[in-house]
Amino acid sequence: MTRILSLGPLHHALGTRTLVMGILNVTPDSFSDGGLHDAPERALRHARAMIEEGADIIDVGGESTRPGATEVAAQEECDRVLPVLDLLAPLGAVVSIDTYKADVAAAALARGAHVVNDVCGLQRDPGMADVVAQAGVPVVVMHVRREVDPEIDIVDDIHRSFERSLEIASAAGIPSERVILDPGLGFGKTMAQNHVILREFKAFRRHGCALFAGASRKRFIGALTGRADAEDRMAGSLAAHVLAVAGGADIVRVHDVREHVDAVRVADAVVRGTGDQQ
Repeated sequence: MTRILSLGPLHHALGTRTLVMGILNVTPDSFSDGGLHDAPERALRHARAMIEEGADIIDVGGESTRPGATEVAAQEECDRVLPVLDLLAPLGAVVSIDTYKADVAAAALARGAHVVNDVCGLQRDPGMADVVAQAGVPVVVMHVRREVDPEIDIVDDIHRSFERSLEIASAAGIPSERVILDPGLGFGKTMAQNHVILREFKAFRRHGCALFAGASRKRFIGALTGRADAEDRMAGSLAAHVLAVAGGADIVRVHDVREHVDAVRVADAVVRGTGDQQ
């Protein structure tokens, strides 16, 4: 039986193709593109460009989650993202709000966001699950570790975290079909653990939820390829995301939309058989 993931105006049959989520950071300090799109008009131009390149979802974030980034208050985060959401609404695109704060999520949903992308997996702000449940929207729950521990079984750790997030979601009234699981590549993991996640990606399908991968331009790719500048990590990002698609990823979160649209089209043709009749 085909499962449908409803993302605002988009009703997506899981397993048919990989969705591409374009990153729109409206922050001054994100690791790759901080300061490039922090004015609403520049953000709108970039969003339009990503939509033209084939992005299925635009992910708007007002606080950097890079290691060492300064946390911002909910009001400041709202001041960054809400004017951008107002400009995006007429485009008719699926919009995700990248936040772990319930107040920011609620304000963004009221301004037209369709998805919540919570890098803390509903486990930091106790009000987040209720906000998502009341809005009836999907939520991306990510695994994150505060400290790197090279001794743990990272796949087992992710499974346990996902189980906790799903318990929180269920208690709030969020059905599992609206939960999207993200193993959190690069967040509190060693280089080897990131490799294990990509190698064992299909293991996360056991929870019965849509799967999400976000490796774009991350430090572990730079370390592997020797690319110190984040903007030079596109090829490595493409490779990581194709591996995730082969493991069952339903959505990839990316900076370089046009190139990823092509890459996942090829990956889908092979992995899902979408190109067999062409």
